[in-house]
Amino acid sequence: MSKAPLMPMATAVWLVENTSLTFKQIAEFCKLHEVEVQGIADGEVAKGIVGYNPIMSGQLSRDEIKMSSENENRPLNIIDGEVEIKSVDAKTKKYVPLSKRQDKPDSALWLLKNHSNLKDSQIAKLVGITKNSVTSIRNKSYWNYNNLNAKDPVAMGLFSQKDLLNAIEKAEKRILKEKKEKDKLNLSNKS
Repeated sequence: MSKAPLMPMATAVWLVENTSLTFKQIAEFCKLHEVEVQGIADGEVAKGIVGYNPIMSGQLSRDEIKMSSENENRPLNIIDGEVEIKSVDAKTKKYVPLSKRQDKPDSALWLLKNHSNLKDSQIAKLVGITKNSVTSIRNKSYWNYNNLNAKDPVAMGLFSQKDLLNAIEKAEKRILKEKKEKDKLNLSNKS
């Protein structure tokens, strides 16, 4: 079964007003009854509905309309294109309430203890603090180090589990790459 176009009634209005297609062709394309399309043409149906251009929305091409206009037995075929929806929230900074901001150094400590392969810059980016703060926590020279309690940042909602897994995967790839380069260097030094 073929798909109906977006806003079938408005698309039918546009096709009636702007093409020489038969009522049957428009009805089949828009998944409407032929009598409804005839009613649109007579002005009895779809009063006040603004026509929706299926060419602009990428559902039909001018060539497709032309070929079907020239042969009244040829049905219109919808262009079946996948629409990629991009996540907008990936680039926006999430607001962290004051009550949770004090948990950031605790989260950095947790990451340092549980995922020591992460770079300071990765931890800083995940938690939302400076790289210098992460380095000082790692070196135990952070101004408030004695009062820090390691807390799971995912459980506290500072970032998602997916973000953590992506960072760990990236760190593992980096470590593997560095190991390969080191092995390669050792082999060339032995030669």
